[in-house]
Amino acid sequence: MPRIRSFSLLAAALAFTASTTAFAAPTFINILTGGTSGVYYPIGVGLSQLYGNGISGVKVSVQATKASVENLNLLQAGRGELALALGDSVADAWQGNAEAGFKAPLTQLRAIANTYPNYIQIVASEASGIVELADLKGKRISVGAPKSGTELNARAIFKAAGLSYADMAQVQFLPYAESVELIKNRQLDATLQSSGLGMAAIRDLAATVKIRFVAIPEDVTVAIGNAAYQPAVIPAGTYDGQDRDVPTVAINNILLSHSAVSDELAYQMTKLMFDNLARLGTAHSAANDITLKTASQGLPIPLHPGAERFYREAGAL
Repeated sequence: MPRIRSFSLLAAALAFTASTTAFAAPTFINILTGGTSGVYYPIGVGLSQLYGNGISGVKVSVQATKASVENLNLLQAGRGELALALGDSVADAWQGNAEAGFKAPLTQLRAIANTYPNYIQIVASEASGIVELADLKGKRISVGAPKSGTELNARAIFKAAGLSYADMAQVQFLPYAESVELIKNRQLDATLQSSGLGMAAIRDLAATVKIRFVAIPEDVTVAIGNAAYQPAVIPAGTYDGQDRDVPTVAINNILLSHSAVSDELAYQMTKLMFDNLARLGTAHSAANDITLKTASQGLPIPLHPGAERFYREAGAL
């Protein structure tokens, strides 16, 4: 009898330990961003700090990626809980646009918020002689990683301007930091980057060599024929030596998750971000453009129910 009782007590103790361990297991939030020299990454770090301090029982990580297209495919596969991506890429993912890098519709994606605009920033060394879009013919240019959000933007803009990669002397598919280093070393003439204003890589380039920003006229933006692309301006003084406004294209970034993330977690992530926008703005100034007023508007995919709950409570739906 004592032996049976001892076995029962041991079994009960083991069951309690197992249930306690399961109960205490952390909830993971992996934030998918972009290259470390871009804007997604510091904003992801800022969000990770908010969530790590503000949500009990979570373990938060920030993953550097090739940005929009990779992020969306990783979310669909459940290999992240939160990501930033360009609005046009999100629409392509939802529709399953194979040419944009999506083999089938990514139906698990759910929006958390419209955030800040990306500005297409075409930067050329002054020594290249590039002044306008037509001058890119015969030049060496970088356009971001293949089938990244930036590279898809480049293709759309060049097509609308009557240009193609075949017109260039050389096309490199490189991220921000590597593109800038090649321009510094006179191995590239220009780079097209899609990013928030004040990005670190372009600031670094502007502080090192004389550069020019190549304008994208409004008629080119209209010719793209995609509502995600809107006329915009890079204000004078955004970078060293940039003494004039530069017409360009802007595309909204979307913060998003997927349907397997719980409604409660999505609610907390959304609420913490909007309760701490000023703090997030210290991670990168681009976050200062995030507003509750526009966060739930014009989204190409459904809102996550947890985010929707927050917007209803806040009177923003």
